[in-house]
Amino acid sequence: MQENKGKVLQILKNWTLPIAMIVGIVTYPLIGYISFIIPYLIFIMLLLTFCKLTPKDIHFRKPHLWLLLIQLVGCVIVYGVVRFYHPVVAQGAFVCVLVPTAISAAVVTGMLGGNVAFLTTYLLVCNIGVAVAAPILFPLIGPHAEMSFFESFIYICKQVAPILLFPLVLAWFIQYFFPKLNKKLLAFNNLSFYLWAVALTIVTGNTVKFLVEQENPDYKVEISLAVVALIICVGQFLLGRRIGRHYGDPVSCGQGLGQKNTILAIWMAQTYLNPISSVAPAAYVLWQNIINSYQLWLRRRKNKSV
Repeated sequence: MQENKGKVLQILKNWTLPIAMIVGIVTYPLIGYISFIIPYLIFIMLLLTFCKLTPKDIHFRKPHLWLLLIQLVGCVIVYGVVRFYHPVVAQGAFVCVLVPTAISAAVVTGMLGGNVAFLTTYLLVCNIGVAVAAPILFPLIGPHAEMSFFESFIYICKQVAPILLFPLVLAWFIQYFFPKLNKKLLAFNNLSFYLWAVALTIVTGNTVKFLVEQENPDYKVEISLAVVALIICVGQFLLGRRIGRHYGDPVSCGQGLGQKNTILAIWMAQTYLNPISSVAPAAYVLWQNIINSYQLWLRRRKNKSV
Protein backbone atom coordinates (compact mmCIF):
# COMPACT_ATOMS: atom_id res chain seq x y z
CA MET A 1 0.00 0.00 0.00
CA GLN A 2 2.77 2.41 1.00
CA GLU A 3 4.76 1.46 -2.10
CA ASN A 4 1.77 2.18 -4.38
CA LYS A 5 1.25 5.52 -2.65
CA GLY A 6 4.90 6.40 -3.27
CA LYS A 7 4.54 5.51 -6.96
CA VAL A 8 1.44 7.68 -7.30
CA LEU A 9 3.23 10.63 -5.67
CA GLN A 10 6.22 10.14 -7.97
CA ILE A 11 3.95 10.11 -11.03
CA LEU A 12 2.27 13.31 -9.84
CA LYS A 13 5.68 14.92 -9.35
CA ASN A 14 6.77 13.90 -12.84
CA TRP A 15 3.62 15.43 -14.32
CA THR A 16 3.44 18.52 -12.11
CA LEU A 17 4.59 20.89 -14.87
CA PRO A 18 1.84 20.04 -17.40
CA ILE A 19 -0.81 19.63 -14.67
CA ALA A 20 -0.03 23.05 -13.17
CA MET A 21 -0.08 24.73 -16.58
CA ILE A 22 -3.33 23.02 -17.61
CA VAL A 23 -5.02 24.06 -14.35
CA GLY A 24 -3.79 27.61 -14.90
CA ILE A 25 -5.18 27.64 -18.45
CA VAL A 26 -8.58 26.22 -17.43
CA THR A 27 -9.04 28.48 -14.39
CA TYR A 28 -7.58 31.69 -15.84
CA PRO A 29 -10.77 33.77 -15.22
CA LEU A 30 -10.41 33.12 -11.47
CA ILE A 31 -6.62 33.22 -11.11
CA GLY A 32 -6.52 37.01 -10.88
CA TYR A 33 -8.12 36.89 -7.43
CA ILE A 34 -5.11 35.11 -5.92
CA SER A 35 -2.26 36.44 -8.09
CA PHE A 36 -1.24 38.80 -5.28
CA ILE A 37 0.30 35.84 -3.40
CA ILE A 38 3.07 35.27 -6.01
CA PRO A 39 5.69 37.44 -4.23
CA TYR A 40 4.93 35.65 -0.94
CA LEU A 41 5.35 32.22 -2.57
CA ILE A 42 8.71 33.27 -4.04
CA PHE A 43 9.76 34.61 -0.63
CA ILE A 44 8.91 31.33 1.15
CA MET A 45 10.63 29.19 -1.50
CA LEU A 46 13.82 31.24 -1.20
CA LEU A 47 13.63 31.19 2.60
CA LEU A 48 13.41 27.38 2.68
CA THR A 49 16.34 27.18 0.24
CA PHE A 50 18.57 29.59 2.18
CA CYS A 51 17.81 27.83 5.48
CA LYS A 52 19.99 25.00 4.13
CA LEU A 53 22.85 27.40 3.38
CA THR A 54 25.16 28.71 6.11
CA PRO A 55 27.77 31.47 5.66
CA LYS A 56 30.45 28.75 5.92
CA ASP A 57 28.99 27.04 2.83
CA ILE A 58 29.58 30.07 0.63
CA HIS A 59 32.74 29.75 -1.46
CA PHE A 60 32.83 32.40 -4.19
CA ARG A 61 34.82 31.28 -7.21
CA LYS A 62 35.85 32.84 -10.51
CA PRO A 63 33.16 31.02 -12.55
CA HIS A 64 30.50 32.66 -10.35
CA LEU A 65 31.76 36.07 -11.49
CA TRP A 66 31.68 35.10 -15.17
CA LEU A 67 28.14 33.74 -14.91
CA LEU A 68 26.92 36.85 -13.09
CA LEU A 69 28.56 39.17 -15.63
CA ILE A 70 26.91 37.28 -18.48
CA GLN A 71 23.57 37.61 -16.71
CA LEU A 72 23.77 41.32 -15.88
CA VAL A 73 25.62 42.55 -18.97
CA GLY A 74 24.17 39.98 -21.35
CA CYS A 75 20.57 41.00 -20.65
CA VAL A 76 21.36 44.57 -21.76
CA ILE A 77 23.19 43.42 -24.91
CA VAL A 78 20.39 41.01 -25.86
CA TYR A 79 17.80 43.73 -25.31
CA GLY A 80 19.74 46.18 -27.47
CA VAL A 81 20.08 43.68 -30.33
CA VAL A 82 16.51 42.31 -30.30
CA ARG A 83 15.02 45.81 -29.97
CA PHE A 84 15.89 46.42 -33.62
CA TYR A 85 13.35 43.68 -34.41
CA HIS A 86 10.61 44.55 -31.86
CA PRO A 87 10.69 46.34 -28.47
CA VAL A 88 8.25 43.96 -26.74
CA VAL A 89 10.16 40.89 -27.94
CA ALA A 90 13.31 42.60 -26.65
CA GLN A 91 11.70 43.00 -23.22
CA GLY A 92 10.89 39.28 -23.12
CA ALA A 93 14.45 38.41 -24.15
CA PHE A 94 15.84 40.79 -21.52
CA VAL A 95 13.96 39.25 -18.61
CA CYS A 96 14.88 35.69 -19.71
CA VAL A 97 18.58 36.57 -19.34
CA LEU A 98 18.38 38.80 -16.26
CA VAL A 99 16.27 36.61 -13.98
CA PRO A 100 18.14 34.60 -11.28
CA THR A 101 18.81 30.87 -11.25
CA ALA A 102 15.87 28.61 -10.41
CA ILE A 103 15.51 27.45 -6.82
CA SER A 104 15.20 23.87 -8.09
CA ALA A 105 18.47 24.10 -10.06
CA ALA A 106 20.49 22.74 -7.13
CA VAL A 107 18.35 19.59 -7.08
CA VAL A 108 18.71 19.02 -10.84
CA THR A 109 22.45 19.71 -10.61
CA GLY A 110 22.80 16.98 -8.00
CA MET A 111 20.83 14.53 -10.16
CA LEU A 112 23.14 15.29 -13.09
CA GLY A 113 26.27 14.71 -11.00
CA GLY A 114 27.24 18.37 -10.66
CA ASN A 115 28.54 20.39 -7.73
CA VAL A 116 25.52 21.31 -5.58
CA ALA A 117 27.56 23.57 -3.26
CA PHE A 118 28.80 25.59 -6.25
CA LEU A 119 25.27 25.99 -7.61
CA THR A 120 23.80 26.93 -4.23
CA THR A 121 26.44 29.63 -3.80
CA TYR A 122 25.61 30.98 -7.25
CA LEU A 123 21.91 30.97 -6.39
CA LEU A 124 22.75 33.32 -3.53
CA VAL A 125 25.14 35.46 -5.60
CA CYS A 126 22.80 35.95 -8.56
CA ASN A 127 19.80 36.78 -6.34
CA ILE A 128 21.82 39.56 -4.70
CA GLY A 129 23.06 40.73 -8.11
CA VAL A 130 19.57 40.86 -9.62
CA ALA A 131 18.15 42.55 -6.52
CA VAL A 132 20.67 45.36 -7.04
CA ALA A 133 20.46 45.54 -10.86
CA ALA A 134 16.70 45.16 -11.42
CA PRO A 135 15.65 48.51 -9.91
CA ILE A 136 18.21 50.25 -12.16
CA LEU A 137 17.50 48.36 -15.39
CA PHE A 138 13.71 48.01 -15.37
CA PRO A 139 12.98 51.77 -15.30
CA LEU A 140 15.27 52.18 -18.33
CA ILE A 141 13.57 49.43 -20.32
CA GLY A 142 9.95 49.59 -19.19
CA PRO A 143 9.44 52.74 -17.08
CA HIS A 144 6.07 53.58 -15.63
CA ALA A 145 4.70 56.43 -17.72
CA GLU A 146 3.46 58.31 -14.67
CA MET A 147 6.81 58.06 -12.84
CA SER A 148 10.26 59.55 -13.26
CA PHE A 149 13.30 57.26 -13.41
CA PHE A 150 14.07 57.85 -9.74
CA GLU A 151 10.46 57.18 -8.70
CA SER A 152 10.45 53.97 -10.77
CA PHE A 153 13.77 52.95 -9.21
CA ILE A 154 12.45 53.39 -5.66
CA TYR A 155 9.16 51.65 -6.52
CA ILE A 156 10.85 48.58 -8.01
CA CYS A 157 13.53 48.50 -5.31
CA LYS A 158 10.84 48.36 -2.62
CA GLN A 159 9.20 45.38 -4.33
CA VAL A 160 12.18 43.36 -5.61
CA ALA A 161 14.69 43.74 -2.77
CA PRO A 162 12.40 42.30 -0.06
CA ILE A 163 11.58 39.27 -2.24
CA LEU A 164 15.20 38.44 -3.12
CA LEU A 165 17.23 39.68 -0.13
CA PHE A 166 15.01 39.43 2.94
CA PRO A 167 14.70 35.60 2.73
CA LEU A 168 18.50 35.35 3.05
CA VAL A 169 18.63 37.75 6.01
CA LEU A 170 15.72 36.00 7.74
CA ALA A 171 17.16 32.52 7.08
CA TRP A 172 20.51 33.37 8.66
CA PHE A 173 18.77 35.16 11.55
CA ILE A 174 16.76 31.99 12.25
CA GLN A 175 19.87 29.79 11.94
CA TYR A 176 21.77 31.87 14.47
CA PHE A 177 19.07 32.74 17.02
CA PHE A 178 16.50 29.96 16.55
CA PRO A 179 18.35 26.76 15.51
CA LYS A 180 15.44 24.53 16.56
CA LEU A 181 13.07 26.44 14.27
CA ASN A 182 15.61 26.17 11.47
CA LYS A 183 15.73 22.40 11.95
CA LYS A 184 11.93 22.26 11.68
CA LEU A 185 11.98 24.34 8.50
CA LEU A 186 14.54 21.96 6.97
CA ALA A 187 12.03 19.15 7.46
CA PHE A 188 9.76 20.86 4.90
CA ASN A 189 12.20 20.09 2.11
CA ASN A 190 9.41 19.17 -0.35
CA LEU A 191 7.26 22.22 0.36
CA SER A 192 9.13 24.40 -2.15
CA PHE A 193 8.17 21.99 -4.92
CA TYR A 194 4.45 22.30 -4.18
CA LEU A 195 4.67 26.07 -3.75
CA TRP A 196 6.38 26.19 -7.14
CA ALA A 197 3.47 24.24 -8.65
CA VAL A 198 0.94 26.69 -7.19
CA ALA A 199 2.96 29.68 -8.40
CA LEU A 200 3.29 28.15 -11.88
CA THR A 201 -0.48 27.66 -12.02
CA ILE A 202 -1.09 31.31 -11.13
CA VAL A 203 1.43 32.86 -13.54
CA THR A 204 0.21 30.58 -16.35
CA GLY A 205 -3.36 31.70 -15.66
CA ASN A 206 -2.29 35.36 -15.65
CA THR A 207 -0.50 34.96 -18.98
CA VAL A 208 -3.48 33.19 -20.59
CA LYS A 209 -5.88 35.81 -19.19
CA PHE A 210 -3.87 38.61 -20.75
CA LEU A 211 -3.58 36.81 -24.10
CA VAL A 212 -7.30 36.00 -24.25
CA GLU A 213 -8.52 39.43 -23.16
CA GLN A 214 -6.12 41.60 -25.19
CA GLU A 215 -8.01 43.80 -27.64
CA ASN A 216 -5.64 43.62 -30.61
CA PRO A 217 -3.67 40.36 -30.44
CA ASP A 218 -0.41 40.25 -32.35
CA TYR A 219 0.32 36.56 -32.88
CA LYS A 220 3.53 37.31 -34.76
CA VAL A 221 4.95 39.00 -31.64
CA GLU A 222 3.78 36.18 -29.38
CA ILE A 223 5.33 33.49 -31.58
CA SER A 224 8.51 35.57 -31.81
CA LEU A 225 8.67 35.75 -28.00
CA ALA A 226 8.46 31.94 -27.77
CA VAL A 227 11.14 31.46 -30.44
CA VAL A 228 13.49 34.01 -28.86
CA ALA A 229 13.00 32.30 -25.49
CA LEU A 230 14.05 28.98 -27.08
CA ILE A 231 17.19 30.51 -28.60
CA ILE A 232 18.15 32.19 -25.31
CA CYS A 233 17.43 29.05 -23.29
CA VAL A 234 19.60 26.81 -25.46
CA GLY A 235 22.27 29.51 -25.72
CA GLN A 236 22.52 29.99 -21.95
CA PHE A 237 22.78 26.26 -21.24
CA LEU A 238 25.50 25.87 -23.89
CA LEU A 239 27.43 28.98 -22.82
CA GLY A 240 27.26 27.96 -19.16
CA ARG A 241 28.57 24.49 -19.96
CA ARG A 242 31.36 25.94 -22.08
CA ILE A 243 32.50 28.17 -19.20
CA GLY A 244 32.15 25.22 -16.83
CA ARG A 245 34.35 22.97 -18.97
CA HIS A 246 37.13 25.52 -18.62
CA TYR A 247 36.87 25.22 -14.82
CA GLY A 248 36.09 21.49 -14.69
CA ASP A 249 32.38 21.78 -13.81
CA PRO A 250 30.19 22.03 -16.96
CA VAL A 251 27.03 20.69 -15.31
CA SER A 252 26.87 23.23 -12.47
CA CYS A 253 27.71 26.21 -14.68
CA GLY A 254 25.24 25.08 -17.34
CA GLN A 255 22.41 24.78 -14.82
CA GLY A 256 23.41 28.02 -13.10
CA LEU A 257 23.13 30.05 -16.29
CA GLY A 258 20.43 28.10 -18.11
CA GLN A 259 17.88 27.02 -15.51
CA LYS A 260 15.95 30.16 -14.57
CA ASN A 261 13.47 31.20 -11.89
CA THR A 262 10.70 31.53 -14.49
CA ILE A 263 8.03 32.20 -11.86
CA LEU A 264 9.91 35.36 -10.88
CA ALA A 265 10.58 36.18 -14.55
CA ILE A 266 6.89 36.02 -15.49
CA TRP A 267 5.91 38.07 -12.46
CA MET A 268 8.56 40.71 -13.26
CA ALA A 269 7.47 40.91 -16.91
CA GLN A 270 3.79 41.24 -15.98
CA THR A 271 4.56 43.83 -13.29
CA TYR A 272 7.27 46.07 -14.77
CA LEU A 273 7.23 45.52 -18.54
CA ASN A 274 4.64 45.15 -21.29
CA PRO A 275 2.55 42.20 -19.99
CA ILE A 276 2.70 40.45 -23.35
CA SER A 277 6.47 40.09 -22.87
CA SER A 278 5.68 37.47 -20.19
CA VAL A 279 5.06 35.01 -23.06
CA ALA A 280 8.86 34.66 -23.35
CA PRO A 281 9.53 33.43 -19.78
CA ALA A 282 6.32 31.36 -19.96
CA ALA A 283 7.73 29.59 -23.02
CA TYR A 284 11.12 29.36 -21.28
CA VAL A 285 9.42 27.14 -18.67
CA LEU A 286 8.77 24.54 -21.36
CA TRP A 287 12.14 24.84 -23.09
CA GLN A 288 14.25 24.49 -19.92
CA ASN A 289 12.20 21.54 -18.69
CA ILE A 290 12.59 19.79 -22.05
CA ILE A 291 16.37 20.34 -21.85
CA ASN A 292 16.51 19.13 -18.24
CA SER A 293 14.41 16.06 -19.06
CA TYR A 294 16.75 15.23 -21.94
CA GLN A 295 19.84 15.67 -19.75
CA LEU A 296 18.38 13.45 -17.02
CA TRP A 297 17.47 10.81 -19.61
CA LEU A 298 21.05 10.84 -20.93
CA ARG A 299 22.35 10.56 -17.36
CA ARG A 300 20.11 7.55 -16.60
CA ARG A 301 21.11 5.84 -19.85
CA LYS A 302 24.79 6.42 -19.09
CA ASN A 303 24.42 4.98 -15.57
CA LYS A 304 22.62 1.89 -16.91
CA SER A 305 25.37 1.21 -19.42
CA VAL A 306 28.08 1.33 -16.73
